[in-house]
Amino acid sequence: MRYYKNLFNLIIDPENLFLAWEIFKRGKKNKPDVLQFEKNLEANIFALHRNLADKAYQPSYYRDFWICDPKRRHIHRAAVRDRILHHAIFRILNYVFDPTFITASFSCRFGQGTHRGVLIVEQMLRQTSRNYTKTTYALKCDIKNFFASVDHTILLRILERRIKDNNLKWLIREIVESYPAVTRERERERERERVGGTLPFSIKGIPIGNLTSQLFANVYLNEFDQFIKHELKIKNYVRYSDDFIIILESKDYLNNLLTPIQSFLCRRLKLELHPKKVEIRKLKQGIDFLGQIILPHHRRLRLRTKKRMFRKLTQKIKDYHTGFISKNSFQASIQSYLGMLSHCRSHHLSEKLKNYCWLNF
Repeated sequence: MRYYKNLFNLIIDPENLFLAWEIFKRGKKNKPDVLQFEKNLEANIFALHRNLADKAYQPSYYRDFWICDPKRRHIHRAAVRDRILHHAIFRILNYVFDPTFITASFSCRFGQGTHRGVLIVEQMLRQTSRNYTKTTYALKCDIKNFFASVDHTILLRILERRIKDNNLKWLIREIVESYPAVTRERERERERERVGGTLPFSIKGIPIGNLTSQLFANVYLNEFDQFIKHELKIKNYVRYSDDFIIILESKDYLNNLLTPIQSFLCRRLKLELHPKKVEIRKLKQGIDFLGQIILPHHRRLRLRTKKRMFRKLTQKIKDYHTGFISKNSFQASIQSYLGMLSHCRSHHLSEKLKNYCWLNF
């Protein structure tokens, strides 16, 4: 295993911080907090650098809000300077950890993504079913409240296997333990220690809104990926964030996998499967994964995905008419949706989308 000792200085280097700013600000130029930070950009970046170099840095408070995309999620958004630091950390640490991930992990990785994930699942289904001539099953699961359930002690232990730079360990701990719920847990922990009580609970949770959380999620679940591939020796396995799918010819074998999977998640990562989101389906019934329904010889867009697409498009039209986004930005969104539709059987839906935009533009 390769160890890394001198990454902290690379992360806090002003050049890296400025590059992180350039990446961060894309698509956010009109945001009030971003504009405010940009007014004194050099001073703010160098102040962040000095704070980090002196180890005086402390994350600011998060702003929290709810989104429905499609399920309801509680998002915590960090301050601009913290999000720039998250990008700076991601730029360096991603090169350390990404090579350790399996190729079938598709979330928040360069060259991967949802479209490629669906394509690989489709290829696995076609190969396993011998070009759709044999009965094939897919086990699809979702980890319950994943981001809220990530155990800080376990996460830090996994990260620190490779990171031996004490300054970087300090910084990562500051980021991981900056989550709002932690403050209350710390207070309870100190109180229990003060009165000589026990500490039966763990500090958990990483905020969905942080870019670093996407990397930490992959690092955390890479433990599970390695278990699936090397201990259970499952070939046809794909994971995207906290959703995963296993493809086999035997329904009974898939059923029998649930016990070791649940045991590993609970014992090693303190996670559990969502009981309502564990299902085994035949290929001919359609395999629902990452917004698409995979069927023999073709794919369809999931109904919820269609509704969400038109809901977002309606908002984009309103934003364009109110001047919140430019014509180029609006047209780029349309092309993005059409690109998504090109990956499945959707000629009629593509024409409907074009007509909807033409009538409302």
